[in-house]
Amino acid sequence: MEAQAQGLLESEPLQGRDEDAVASADFSSMLSEEEKEELRAELVQLEDEITTLRQVLSAKERHLVEIKQKLGMNLMNELKQNFSKSWHDMQTTTAYKKTHETLSHAGQKATAAFSNVGTAISKKFGDMRNSPTFKSFEERVETTVTSLKTKVGGANHSGGSFEEVLNSTAHASSQNTSGGPRQAEEELQC
Repeated sequence: MEAQAQGLLESEPLQGRDEDAVASADFSSMLSEEEKEELRAELVQLEDEITTLRQVLSAKERHLVEIKQKLGMNLMNELKQNFSKSWHDMQTTTAYKKTHETLSHAGQKATAAFSNVGTAISKKFGDMRNSPTFKSFEERVETTVTSLKTKVGGANHSGGSFEEVLNSTAHASSQNTSGGPRQAEEELQC
């Protein structure tokens, strides 16, 4: 008895097996012949209305296609218009605006950070070039180049910048490999 009372008091919607039980129940025995006739007439009327509505909808869809063809609208144009409208609608939403502002602000901060990193790296390279270790390395290279020039041919003791020393070393070594030391001496003395 308690289970029946609980079943009547349930406020949850019908689910699965409950719907099957309601569908399999025979309500026709509870209806009078007059009510059954009214329901049958209503059923026929609803089916006729649905058929009519389907025919009207089909005619309107054909008319729509004809109008679009006359206007030169095709599926691709419609897709473009729908996409443009959807994109515009999305851009006008508050969430998009907030996200856009946040990303824009983040992009500005990232740009500033990269600029600061680039400046710091340039400063470090400048500091490194002015460091005693680099100067010592530069002097050693210059000394090595000068001694190579002396061995290869006529030495130019003008010194020069680090780049000039490297270029002259490369030039001297290419001459040394192509024609031997004597040919290099002749070219340098000319």
